[in-house]
Parts: sequence; C-alpha cells; structure tokens
Amino acid sequence: MTTVAPSSSHRSGTGPAIAAILVVSAAATLFLFWLIYVHPASDAGGARLAFLPALNALLNGLSATALLIGFTFIRARRIAAHRTSMITAFGFSTLFLVSYILHHALHGDVRYPTHAALRIFYLWLLSSHIILAIVALPLILVTFFFSLTGRFAQHRKIARWTFPVWLYVSVTGVVTYVMLRLAMS
Repeated sequence: MTTVAPSSSHRSGTGPAIAAILVVSAAATLFLFWLIYVHPASDAGGARLAFLPALNALLNGLSATALLIGFTFIRARRIAAHRTSMITAFGFSTLFLVSYILHHALHGDVRYPTHAALRIFYLWLLSSHIILAIVALPLILVTFFFSLTGRFAQHRKIARWTFPVWLYVSVTGVVTYVMLRLAMS
C-alpha cells in the first residue's frame, strides 16, 4: 500500500485557510444579495440616516486613496508604510461594508431612473462593480493572509490581481454614487 504525502498547502495550513476565506466570502455575498433584493427595508422612505450613501462614497474614496498611496510605497520598497496603507484601505473598506449593510437594511435598493440619459452606462458600470466586488472580497482576504503569514512570494503574485480589482471597485463605488445622485436631482 502506498501513501501519498500531503500537499505542501495542507502542511502549511494554506488550503484550509483559503477554503475558510472562500466560505466566508460566499456567505457574505449571499447575505448581501438577500439583504438587497429580498429583505424589506425598515425605513423605505429614507428618513433615518440619510447620509449613509454619501458616507459610503467617502469611505470608498478613502479606500482608493489608501490603495494608491500603498502602491507608491511598495514601489519605493517602503514595506512598513505600504503595510500601514493597506491596513488603512482595509479598514476603510470594512467601515464601508458596515455602512453599506446598514444603509440597505434601512433603505433597501435605490433604482436608477429609467428616463435618465446615462442609464445604460450606469447599469453596465454597476454590474461590473458588483461582479468585481464579489471577486474582490476573497482576493483581499487571501492577499492579507499571505502577507500576515509571511508568504510574500504568494502575496506578491496575488496582489497583482487584487490591487486593480480592489481599486476599480472602490473608484466605481464613488462614480456610481455620483451618477445616481445626479440622476435623482
């Protein structure tokens, strides 16, 4: 009887950690879809905490800014400053997610006006934003996992994908907010 040695990912704990990240990401995505498209809003009129969409846009903008600063730091080989910037971007994105959940629990989904001139572009941008946001969550968590566990070769490899996806999601979050506000005014 031959025995197969466990793969290096199982020996190092990488496989189970990535599996856990994927499960948490899938659960978060399913929760958000339920919250946005199934759960009835508790304040559909939008009277309470009406500032949340603007706060969400601000947090997305701050996340994008921290990402760009972190990118310049890593290019300059300023590792500690890069780490601080990326943790800051993660903090802003986490605060955004909390605010986003609160906004949708209270107010539900806001639809872009059907008569607006840029509706097709808005819907395309929003669709790409949503799809890449779903992809971004596990990418961000895996990238942080590799960094925090000292697997810097893997971190660099996946960060090349994570950075542009995360930046795109952050920037398009601001753009969709501005487009929606302009169309509603």
